[in-house]
Amino acid sequence: MTVAVTVFPGSNCEHDVVFALEDLGVDAELVWHREKDLSGFSGVVLPGGFAHGDYLRTGAIARFSPIMTEVRRMAGEGAPVLGICNGFQILTEAGLLPGVLLANRDLRFICRKVHVRVESNTSILTRSARVGDVLEIPLNSYEGNYTLDPANPDGRVVLSYSDENGTVSEAANPNGSAGNIAGIAGRAGNVAGLMPHPERAIDTLLGSTDGRVLLKSFVASVSEFAAGRPADV
Repeated sequence: MTVAVTVFPGSNCEHDVVFALEDLGVDAELVWHREKDLSGFSGVVLPGGFAHGDYLRTGAIARFSPIMTEVRRMAGEGAPVLGICNGFQILTEAGLLPGVLLANRDLRFICRKVHVRVESNTSILTRSARVGDVLEIPLNSYEGNYTLDPANPDGRVVLSYSDENGTVSEAANPNGSAGNIAGIAGRAGNVAGLMPHPERAIDTLLGSTDGRVLLKSFVASVSEFAAGRPADV
């Protein structure tokens, strides 16, 4: 099985994602955004960065890249699709996840570790975690303020910003996201997005290994999909 890691002009986290996935034992391949065929892949990760310079809105141009037609097809077939940071923004712009990402509450770029609490383990992102687990993961974004779209409420919260003890509060909310939401999954569970970067928390040298459980969840889901069995999420 092989995972496609999309590359848009301005992506800058794609190699981190490939390294993390390969460290977990899955083949990963960088795929340019003009690619029109992902039939040889069993899952997709849209990594962080600044796709197309984040002109207009984050992800607003990337949603029209040719590869997104294939990402939509794969998502519709049940393949695991994960968006990290800018990838999360692209998935919301493409309508594959509900809501929208706006400028952070304080209008400042955030670059620090945050804590998130696992709210559900019925998604490709959290199936290997336990509800209530608290993870320490880096957050790097300017437009990470997640806002729900009342006209398209479908989705479920899988990660919430919290303090190190798992308390969800306004004080623990780094960017103003509605309900302290840090990560969500679509109704079917096979499409998920989060703002923090799990690929930057996979080794003690990076200061945390807490991102591994999230990426292990994704890899397990890819493995099941590749085997021809729908992921039990």
